[in-house]
Amino acid sequence: MKRAFTLIELLVVIAIVAILAALLFPVLSSAQSRAHRTVCINNLRQINAGIRLYADESNDMAPPAGKATTSTSTNVFMVYKEFVKNYEGLRGASSEHDALFACPADTWFYKDFYAKQTTPACHKLAWTDYSSYVFNAGNYNTNFHFPGIAGMKISFIKHPARTVLVCEAPALWPFSWHYPHIRGASINRAHFNNAQDVVSFVDGHVSYIKMYLDTAHVNMKGHLEAWHYNPPPIYDYQWSGD
Repeated sequence: MKRAFTLIELLVVIAIVAILAALLFPVLSSAQSRAHRTVCINNLRQINAGIRLYADESNDMAPPAGKATTSTSTNVFMVYKEFVKNYEGLRGASSEHDALFACPADTWFYKDFYAKQTTPACHKLAWTDYSSYVFNAGNYNTNFHFPGIAGMKISFIKHPARTVLVCEAPALWPFSWHYPHIRGASINRAHFNNAQDVVSFVDGHVSYIKMYLDTAHVNMKGHLEAWHYNPPPIYDYQWSGD
């Protein structure tokens, strides 16, 4: 005669499965995060190459911060895509199907960095020109003296291995798509020091690095976000071209 599981045996099996699932979840989650970063690294490496091709045919000039003719965005950090996408094999209007410009970890975005509201993925929004990635264009307004390299001659950039060319959008503030433990938190935690993002540099290399937020002066006018100033020397990047 066949013997069936007792209720206790069944509960023990369920408990074991639950424990194994709990143990495996962080491993699987970590593996997925690494896979997302790998895609972003490859995307930014290719976008970086496209920007350099644009500069080669534009008298060595980096993309400007001005609006391109057919861009869906007026954001100075996003309009670069219109100038370089032809070098990436993209034709016609930008769309959310431009896979090269979509980070797979980009599933949400802050609508306002001083509020709790979020929006859909950055690369699905027209005002970003359907891109998860931004150009280092903080110098667009000379009245504020923010660092950046928009419209600058590439060969004039003094530290190409440290100077940001293009990066994930959260690096500007910063927060992280890859380590989003503060998503939906209070308005004072919408961005945080040492958030990690994928960043490409003028010399062509791409890294997953920590971004600096000057929390001691974050409420000072003109000193709010990561892109407003160069970090301390111990960090692996800078925004300015000097």
